[in-house]
Amino acid sequence: MQGVYMKREVRGQNGTGVYSYVCSEPVGKNFASDFKPELTPREMLELGVFGGCYFEDIPKEFPREWFQKAKLSLDHVPHKELNHFGVLASQPLAVWKEKGWIHRDDPKGWFQWYCRYYMGRRHEDDVRQIRRWRMMRRHLSQIAQHCRTADTLCRPRQRQAVLHWAYDSRKI
Repeated sequence: MQGVYMKREVRGQNGTGVYSYVCSEPVGKNFASDFKPELTPREMLELGVFGGCYFEDIPKEFPREWFQKAKLSLDHVPHKELNHFGVLASQPLAVWKEKGWIHRDDPKGWFQWYCRYYMGRRHEDDVRQIRRWRMMRRHLSQIAQHCRTADTLCRPRQRQAVLHWAYDSRKI
């Protein structure tokens, strides 16, 4: 049986005033059976994702520890040097919106959804987001097919892209 662990309020999100949600699961636990991310949000941020500028500021809704060793852009511009594989591998948020990949409750996209899911929120958009996450596996297969194991210089853009989806492409 699920119990309420915490209610969170986020101010100023997407110009909507206050967005609140309930975390009904323990942090990092009780994921859907078909959702097995290899990296936590903290690990992703420390490795270097999204050119260091996924969030404009450190969101108060997430643990500060996540950001202590995070590679963050100080000028809010993506920098390839801040990504683990040293390449940019993200499309702009405008493209995500145009393609309909953004849910109104997570206006920053998949990683914001994942951070909240990891914190224990369960949401109407979970099935769609988990399906999108599973679809990234085709990239894992391509890396495995074309690269020697742990050759991180092979297909760095594709490795960085799957890292953005909580797959640890260093192991492939």
